[in-house]
Amino acid sequence: MVVDINAVRQARLGDKDSFAKVYQQIAEDLYRVALYSLGNSHDAQDVVSETFIEAYKGIGKLRDENSFKPWIMRILSIRCKRKIGQYISGRNQLDIDDFLDLSEEGEGVEAQSTQKIALLHALETLNAQERQIVALAVVQGYTVRETAQILGAPQGTVSSKLHRTLKKLRAQLES
Repeated sequence: MVVDINAVRQARLGDKDSFAKVYQQIAEDLYRVALYSLGNSHDAQDVVSETFIEAYKGIGKLRDENSFKPWIMRILSIRCKRKIGQYISGRNQLDIDDFLDLSEEGEGVEAQSTQKIALLHALETLNAQERQIVALAVVQGYTVRETAQILGAPQGTVSSKLHRTLKKLRAQLES
């Protein structure tokens, strides 16, 4: 979703209603990235809430209204990394139904279930960084350049990791 630049400008000047409007425009995108990165809806909601609190406190320091979405995604990325650091082994279970709809007309329930199981299995093999890259580039549609900016990583690194990760997922799904 496109963020209203005028609302961001007004929010920078302290207008709470404008910040609420911006929140409504971007909350779902942030939640999807957090859910995909963390694999847990409760933790994703917490991280998104923390992100908005931090963004609300710091929006006055935002230099360019056009950079709002990458700026807030970067805050979210840092929050997700912190949360991942707190996870214990085995806790990171992904509920694919919360963000992907694999239903295809003409396919039976059994075929859909098989696809979901295969996709879940493949996604669970990704590490936290691979999940974040796929969440931003594939699920949310950011360019490699934007994804690199959000993650604070070199563009070439993000590009090669995305390519390798998608190749890995494709190989797992084809086997």
